[in-house]
Amino acid sequence: MGGRSDGKPPNGPETPEKRFGRELRRVRKEAGLSQTRVGRACGCSASLVSSVERATRVPQPDFARGLDRLFGLNQFFTRLARGIGEPLTSGPEWYARWIDEFEPGAHTLRSWDPLLIPGLLQTDDYARAVIAGDLTRPRDVADRVAARKTRQLILDRDDPPEVWVLIDEGVIRRLIGTPAIMAAQLDRLLELAGRPNITIQVVPFGATTTAGMMSGFIIAELDGGQTAVSIESAGEGMVSVNAEHVSAVSRRYDRLRAEAHRPDDSLRLIEEARGRWRQ
Repeated sequence: MGGRSDGKPPNGPETPEKRFGRELRRVRKEAGLSQTRVGRACGCSASLVSSVERATRVPQPDFARGLDRLFGLNQFFTRLARGIGEPLTSGPEWYARWIDEFEPGAHTLRSWDPLLIPGLLQTDDYARAVIAGDLTRPRDVADRVAARKTRQLILDRDDPPEVWVLIDEGVIRRLIGTPAIMAAQLDRLLELAGRPNITIQVVPFGATTTAGMMSGFIIAELDGGQTAVSIESAGEGMVSVNAEHVSAVSRRYDRLRAEAHRPDDSLRLIEEARGRWRQ
């Protein structure tokens, strides 16, 4: 039987090598270039390009940089290449890897946040108040807010992901910025919760589980059976596709959700908190 021609990954987990090859094949065909033409531009043979597309050869950093130059991309293939052989990523590039490689391709996102409204759901003013706590230059703050707004575009796609959000009760009662900013932010939560693909649940103060209390996380389920997790604590973060990490984070999510208020009850709590911020 022949392979798939729709550009989608085959059944089963999609390795970083397969992801790189699939994206190369997609971008190359969209540009109308042959494997020979790509090879010449990157200083290699057409057979090497073919092998990378079939995930039988590991793309080297120079090759990935050459692809970015050829297709006018901002380190897209460079970042994909870094992910090969590195199931766990931490440090300053973890966030960029998450929003470039995993979050946009997820069909389901499940998140937990013990301190703040998740970035995907933040209003501009709320995001600005949060970011300004770490950055002092107005230009830097504006750039970060704009980047967060761009990230949120996945919620307005024709095929948006299923989003399951768990937040600690303290998040809706903790002042970020001003009372007006908080009221507008909770308005935004209520509006988003009215969408059929978004579910928001509040974990009450009385929850007995301590799972995840020290860090927030997001679980992304992608086509092909791959699952990745992003974990953030005190400004440090990591991204992992390691099965043990994914399983451990998923268990934390399940324990937290078991103690969360039902969606309808959660929305009533959010409405109550919004009313208090408006007083």
